[in-house]
Amino acid sequence: MIKDISDFKNVFFIGVAGVGMSAIAQYLQGIGKEVSGSDRYFNPNEENKIRTQLEAEGIQCFLQNGEGISEKTDVIVASTAIEDTVLEIVKAKELRIPILRRSELLAMIAKSKKTIAIAGTSGKSTTSAMLYQILLDAKLEPSIISGAGLTSIIKQGKIGNAAVGNGDWLIIEADESDGSVVQYHPEIGVLLNIDKDHQEIDELIDLFTIFKNNTNSLFVVNQSNTLAKSLSENSKNDFGFEDGNAGFSAKNFSQNGFQLKFELQDQLFEMNALGQHSVENAAAAIAVALQIGVSAKTCAESLKHYEGIYRRHQILGEKNGVWVIDDYAHNPAKCAASIKACQPLAEKVIAWFQPHGYKPTRFLRADFVEEIGNALRENDEIWMSEIFYAGGTAKKDISANDLIQDLQKNRKNAHFVENREDFLETIRPNLKEGTVLLLMGARDPSLEEFGADLFEQL
Repeated sequence: MIKDISDFKNVFFIGVAGVGMSAIAQYLQGIGKEVSGSDRYFNPNEENKIRTQLEAEGIQCFLQNGEGISEKTDVIVASTAIEDTVLEIVKAKELRIPILRRSELLAMIAKSKKTIAIAGTSGKSTTSAMLYQILLDAKLEPSIISGAGLTSIIKQGKIGNAAVGNGDWLIIEADESDGSVVQYHPEIGVLLNIDKDHQEIDELIDLFTIFKNNTNSLFVVNQSNTLAKSLSENSKNDFGFEDGNAGFSAKNFSQNGFQLKFELQDQLFEMNALGQHSVENAAAAIAVALQIGVSAKTCAESLKHYEGIYRRHQILGEKNGVWVIDDYAHNPAKCAASIKACQPLAEKVIAWFQPHGYKPTRFLRADFVEEIGNALRENDEIWMSEIFYAGGTAKKDISANDLIQDLQKNRKNAHFVENREDFLETIRPNLKEGTVLLLMGARDPSLEEFGADLFEQL
């Protein structure tokens, strides 16, 4: 039985190209394990960027046909999306190779280091990246396993969602969407926010309460989020936005174009980022760093040069006075925050959103309509294309157009364009100088290419 990362040497990932899986695969390769994997997106004689990047790290990649699994394989790692009927799972069982889920393995890794686990329904990847950069600049040589690529690491030609340092600290994301947040026992736990997303609020509170109870040393929450605040253990340890109760409160916030400023504990901070939510994420990272001995000055110098992460308000560029920004926003709170963050940049924001999954879209329908509707100014527009379908047995009884019609009933400037390939030409007459075109969506691996192509054709 596999109980510790010292119990295996040769590990095989089914679905290794996924952002969560590839991060752990790279981390294990970085600490000396023999790592290989397969993915349904790997096809014969077809270039695959993720495969190339994984192989450059020494991770051997295979087609998803079972050929990569042998008697030498000590353990199989499969994401929750991999069903028991998949050929490789069947082969692993025939060979009696132990099978772990991604979250189980991440929990084992977390036990091997002094781990900082970042939890919450929004902002985990951004906060993790900010904290990693601060600890890196503080010469603490941290490690990170993230849900998104850090721009600073991507520039090195890597996927960017993992790094192995020689120091004691490891930063991970504790995900509530699959309930795995309860598996971690970190040295430091951080709770950014609680908003309705994959589960009902009472279910989320139960999960995050267990996460709090599992935290060994320091639990840090956002005093500016009502539900997160309810789980606070000591407000002096917490962070917030213009919140006098928090021991680490960001104050005097201002945004000028793509730069924002704020103060925290008498230290001025300047960042290339957008929106109040970015300040709250930064305050979380700063609060943790200060409480483990990093100076406020080091935090400020680090965040001044923070380069962001993949598809989190990623600026694709500007043409003819129109800025195009690509964002991973996919739940109601994230979409609303993303729209609001772009509003100081221009008199008009045209936001496009592709929901993912029929079940989550149905579950969050009323929340999407309320949050997005409240975020829009009179001059702003929201456009949606049809729901992204990743396969499976989903009941297709809802359309993105249902959300648009709900918004229209509330007299919002809302429009449906079923095929996203028709979006640019449809809105082209509306693209005046002084407009921000905001693209939002998640889970669909083709969104990066869609955004790049749209900007190219603008």
